[in-house]
Amino acid sequence: MTKSAALFERAKAVMPGGCSRNTILRKPHPIYAVRGAGCYVYDVEGVERIDFANNVASLIHGHAHPAIVAAVSEQLSRGTAFTVGTEAEIAYAEHMCSRNEGFERIRFVNSGTEAVMGSLKAARAYTGRPKIAKVEGSYHGLYDYAETSQTAKPETWGPAEQPASTPVSRGTPQRALDDVVVIPFNDPQRAIALLDAHADEIACVLVDALPHRIGLIPASAAFLFALREWTQANGALLVFDEVITFRSNYGGAQQWYDVQPDLTALGKMIGGGFPVGGIAGRAEVMDVMNPLNGPAAFPLYGTFSANPVTMTAGRTAMTLFDASAVAAINALGEAARTSLREAIRIADVPACVTGRGSMFRFHLSESAPQNYREAYLAPSRASLLARFVGHLFDGGLLMVETGTGILSTAMGGKEIDRLAEIAVSALRKIKPELDR
Repeated sequence: MTKSAALFERAKAVMPGGCSRNTILRKPHPIYAVRGAGCYVYDVEGVERIDFANNVASLIHGHAHPAIVAAVSEQLSRGTAFTVGTEAEIAYAEHMCSRNEGFERIRFVNSGTEAVMGSLKAARAYTGRPKIAKVEGSYHGLYDYAETSQTAKPETWGPAEQPASTPVSRGTPQRALDDVVVIPFNDPQRAIALLDAHADEIACVLVDALPHRIGLIPASAAFLFALREWTQANGALLVFDEVITFRSNYGGAQQWYDVQPDLTALGKMIGGGFPVGGIAGRAEVMDVMNPLNGPAAFPLYGTFSANPVTMTAGRTAMTLFDASAVAAINALGEAARTSLREAIRIADVPACVTGRGSMFRFHLSESAPQNYREAYLAPSRASLLARFVGHLFDGGLLMVETGTGILSTAMGGKEIDRLAEIAVSALRKIKPELDR
């Protein structure tokens, strides 16, 4: 029995499914890391792999960056959490607000899920309205409202012109589902028609400009502009989920567009490798959390929110991620997508690559999906994708289970060349099934 197999047996005895997050699971058992260095991860068996997952976009500089390790080590010697404030929180808030003119105020929380949840609650508090609107299939964490329609299937998703609000978790209250208006991605006309039907009830429209679960397809400028116009005309807020996409520009993916959201949910990489979330936006809207002039419309607490370890790690990481670092990693992302398209050509298979900035995603089809329904994989296709990702893994690459790769600044041309080489091999292994 391997060391990883033995660890999994121990894990199954004390945790449901043998883990605390399902994303580590793989057949026949998970692997267990011993350490990471730069863009490489080493497991308990001593195997080295290039990390193209980076803890699902949370490690912008890879593993154990010396500057982050040094800053955090110094803070650890002074304490990890206090029931009073620290200057580290203020310094980091100043830095984050300086990156985007729309970030007039910010509050820190402990995860991307919490940041989205807080953003929706803030929108309700500001508008006095109960409903939210979100894009079909888009992932926004595990809050009941935010996860609605995330895993819709053909038998449950309803007509294209009126997508159904479908639950992810068994037991989700019907009342929660009824308070979510589901809109199709990149279809302004249908989206606006659905929003119009609930115009006086919608607190906010929640959108991701480069939604991973929909296929890593960029939102069209027309789609985002239509949502911005509608929210402004109807007294609702526009909320961007930039938990994953903030890496796309110095001030986030929203800087690709001539659209300014009212609130932005942040997370992952802004923690410098530690748990984090952030809610940033217009001062007037953010003021619903302000308790200085009486009870806040939306009281927001959190035992570990803005703890000095996360604040120190985050500020160090984001200071390093300056405009030149953003440009360099995005150029590397374009190089990766170009190399993978060439790998597909060499392997002569019906596949394609999507993405933008420092992210890419494989699709085992000749053309890229344009919305969630096109991105949805039937069980047989999902199984084939899992085998493909498994071949990449066996070749020495860590990838997100959807076939998505997320770069770090620790990477260079050598890692991209290796990625393309292993991709050719993996594609050739599934070619017989792809050609059917």
